[in-house]
Amino acid sequence: MPVLEIEPIKKVSVVIPVYNEQASLPALIERTAAACKTLSQSYEIILVDDGSSDDSSALLTAAAEKEDLYITAILLNRNYGQHSAIMAGFNHASGDLIITLDADLQNPPEEIPRLVQTAEEGYDVVGTIRSNRQDSFFRKTASRLINAIIQNKTGKQMKDYGCMLRAYRRHIIDAILNCHERSTFIPVLANIFARRTHEIPVQHAERTFGESKYGPMRLINLMYDLLTCLTTTPLRLLSLIGSVIALSGFTLALLLIILRLSFGSIWAVSGVFTLFAILFMFIGAQFVGMGLLGEYIGRIYHDVRARPRYFIHKIITAQPVKNPQGKK
Repeated sequence: MPVLEIEPIKKVSVVIPVYNEQASLPALIERTAAACKTLSQSYEIILVDDGSSDDSSALLTAAAEKEDLYITAILLNRNYGQHSAIMAGFNHASGDLIITLDADLQNPPEEIPRLVQTAEEGYDVVGTIRSNRQDSFFRKTASRLINAIIQNKTGKQMKDYGCMLRAYRRHIIDAILNCHERSTFIPVLANIFARRTHEIPVQHAERTFGESKYGPMRLINLMYDLLTCLTTTPLRLLSLIGSVIALSGFTLALLLIILRLSFGSIWAVSGVFTLFAILFMFIGAQFVGMGLLGEYIGRIYHDVRARPRYFIHKIITAQPVKNPQGKK
């Protein structure tokens, strides 16, 4: 039986999107650099400022100018969203293994060596499971629903797609970069292209700096994005629901005619409010259908315009990253 050849990991790239995280940045940079220095591979740290309105960009610039940290700072001209910022980091990452990490320190950078070690076993994607998740009940419930949707549509039974602490092999990143849709959910795209995936449990800390950028409305928007980028099933369900409503309406109209002929006009006047209630139900169903159609049409509109996912204002790096004190 042939044995798959496992490509060695010679360099690790850590990509971190940053948006208004000035309070956590000093600790983030220190801990991430310390974790990377324990690797046997060479490494680079790519911090992408997603149009922050605080002093995050200044802190990133100062960190990138220090030669001993091997940091590259990418400053976007405005806020494009977490996944677009990560894509900007992917485009500038040169590692054989690319690790993504949130800047809020809820997922500890100290887990980076474990991700590298697991990826060296031959996995294309290494995900993580937040074993002691420190989030609200609403976020946990929304996360479970989103994970169930993704598992159903991708066939990949990974438990925690919401944790951004993940590792991807180079060929997976190249495949993601070749996708041209405007709205992307990176963990889903990665699993579509991956042959072997694996998850490891990691610790999850409470947020001690700032506030979460994912409020209820952003989570709802994320669910709509996932539904419309993963499948056309809502459109098919819409057609089915429309057919059921049309058949029900025809049946009800026929029934009302028979009742009016049987009991006279007095009965028909007495049922006027029932008719209004049924009418409003049908109108509501139509608006739901129009909303779903609008989501798909809007996605087509954005993809046809083919505007760039992001625009880079400035890139700061002290020197080309070659082999920063890696143990050979």
